[in-house]
Amino acid sequence: MLTIKKSASIFLICIVALSGCKQSDPPAKKEIIEKGDLYFSGYYFNYKNTATPVGPGPNRFNGSAENAWVDSENRLHLKISKKDNFWYCSEIISTKEFGYGTYIMTCETDIRNFDNKVVFGFFTWDDYNFQTQANSEIDIEFSKWGDANDSLLLTNSVQPVIFSNPIPYSERTHKPPIATKYISKAMTYMMKWTPDSVYWESYEGNTYPGSNLVSKWSFTKNNIARSKIEGNNTSNPIVIPAPGDSTNVRFNFWLLNGQAPTNNLDHEIIIKNFSYQAL
Repeated sequence: MLTIKKSASIFLICIVALSGCKQSDPPAKKEIIEKGDLYFSGYYFNYKNTATPVGPGPNRFNGSAENAWVDSENRLHLKISKKDNFWYCSEIISTKEFGYGTYIMTCETDIRNFDNKVVFGFFTWDDYNFQTQANSEIDIEFSKWGDANDSLLLTNSVQPVIFSNPIPYSERTHKPPIATKYISKAMTYMMKWTPDSVYWESYEGNTYPGSNLVSKWSFTKNNIARSKIEGNNTSNPIVIPAPGDSTNVRFNFWLLNGQAPTNNLDHEIIIKNFSYQAL
């Protein structure tokens, strides 16, 4: 049985680790124009570029083709790399607004070999509706979340999943058991966002729907309404966040709590494609 002191220590580690998912402060709101820094799977995206640490992490983000690019096969590459004695992460942000619908992407990288500080995110986000919709965030993430022995590398979640006091919102996140023979190869991931539910599926291979459904999970409006808490700010209670008029889709590759990889190595992830079908 865990001692009270040990239990408290584990709880604090979890809170610190997961609260690092917070995004940076929003920029001034501006008109979204259909052009961007790079073009991937039919959509324009802009780089996130910061010389000083910001969320998530916080981390520095290299907003250039050094850390985020599309290759000759139209695949997206994201890197975490060291430059001038600093670690730089990568994030791209769609210029188009997204909302309810089906989001699909195929990852070609063997994610088993990620360092335990590395996090990949494929998610929706809105800089401007924290109060009413907790930033309209739903997620697919790959990470060991600081635990080198963690074998459950995929996390599906609907925000808010943490920031409560004293207990995280465990019902809002799910880590499906997936055999390593699947995650060592290409897999296709889907999340479907509706007013009444969010639903995730994972398939072996490069297509959706594939012939082998590896995992699935759903979160419905029958769950408890929760509030997102960041510093002194608390959102309205929500069950399933709704999209706003400036909700976008993002891909990011970052370091937990802004800490260097334990193995001190650069990391790279390759996303073969991305598609979206509005509800």
